[in-house]
Amino acid sequence: MSGRVKHRPGANTETCPVSVSEKILRECHRVYGESESGLIPIASKLGLHLLPPRKKINVMLMGNHSAGKSSFINWYVEEHVQRTGVAIETQGFTFVTSGRKRESLTGNATLHLYPHFKPLQQIEGVSEYLSTEIATSKQKKFSLVTFIDTPGLVDGDMKYPFDVDQAILWLGELSELIFVFFDPMGQALCKRTLNIVERLNVAQGEKLRFFLSKADEAGSECDRQRVMMQIVQELCKRPGLNKCGFDMPTIYIPNPNKPSRCVNQIEEVCRTIEKTINQTVQNTLNQLERDCELISTTVQSLLHQDSLLSIQNRKARSKGFLFALLGFLVPVFLMASLVMGGLSRETISALLGDNTTDILEIYAGPIQTFWQLIPPDHTIYVFLALSVLSLLLILLARFSFRTAETLTKKQKRHLLESREYVQEVVKQKKKELYEDYLRQSVGEHDMD
Repeated sequence: MSGRVKHRPGANTETCPVSVSEKILRECHRVYGESESGLIPIASKLGLHLLPPRKKINVMLMGNHSAGKSSFINWYVEEHVQRTGVAIETQGFTFVTSGRKRESLTGNATLHLYPHFKPLQQIEGVSEYLSTEIATSKQKKFSLVTFIDTPGLVDGDMKYPFDVDQAILWLGELSELIFVFFDPMGQALCKRTLNIVERLNVAQGEKLRFFLSKADEAGSECDRQRVMMQIVQELCKRPGLNKCGFDMPTIYIPNPNKPSRCVNQIEEVCRTIEKTINQTVQNTLNQLERDCELISTTVQSLLHQDSLLSIQNRKARSKGFLFALLGFLVPVFLMASLVMGGLSRETISALLGDNTTDILEIYAGPIQTFWQLIPPDHTIYVFLALSVLSLLLILLARFSFRTAETLTKKQKRHLLESREYVQEVVKQKKKELYEDYLRQSVGEHDMD
């Protein structure tokens, strides 16, 4: 399967205003991803790793081959983007998303469009069965949703060209919602579906939502209740799925030419998607706030650490200077004492003058007294010991002069500018976006 692109005419090409939620997610993504002033490059220079927020939520649909996953996507999008039927139409993974024009992407084009899905390539054979359907629809909340239509699951000897279980589990981790459709007329109790649901529930249980699809085809109300009870009983047998208040709305695609008395809760699915979008917007804004604080705290920590290193370096230089001074003064006084001891005062005074001679006598006097206390036979040993002491002091001075690397003025200025940008520009932008989000819910008069 190559990375070809099929162009199709769009079914809904009229321009629609961008919703507040879509604007917020796009703006947050831009704040993170700008080449130079984005939070990601700023954090990278600080040794931090930030992840950009998504501009859309991922909703994965799974179930047996006749559960109506593709039909639901077509209904939600209000375009015929997915093939439907009783046959196993969906053999691979199809990403259905909104865009500027109607297109179909396959092969490498799909992975290029969704770089965060590239690890799927590690599952042998799956990359050949990835495709993307781009629709221009602006209906409902489709502009903020990417549907992931999974292969229809069947039991028996059905062989998939890749590890379908592992692929679904991996995509479940990257999805905000996982819809499980049970078809009352088909294999509602497909063991493969139940097994994957059980494994998904271990780590992604809060994302799972269960629906009885094609409820209008289940017969009478008693028949529907019986089917639902069978499904719920089978699910409750699985560890971790036997939770209280098990909810399974009945849904079907409304058809004005085929009225039904069955209660249709398909709008509940739409509300679930909308609620998740709203929660994602709030989480994104909250994460933006936390990342700004993380960057500011890291900058403050680096500057504080640099200040401590500067103090330590100053102490090290002072200590090194003291050791060096003592190391050089010892041989100087040794030489001075030898000179004072071997020459007469008149000779020294003639060479250096009376004032300098007086000073030398004051400082060299104690040293001469020290030498007089040492027996003549031990003078050479004391001289050698003092020479070694001088050498050790010089070595200590050299060791003490070793200092830690500190930030340059340019680096500190850049850190301060980054912190100022994050605190004054990015956080202000976050505040404005949050106010826009609240304004659509509570109204202008409640914002004061």
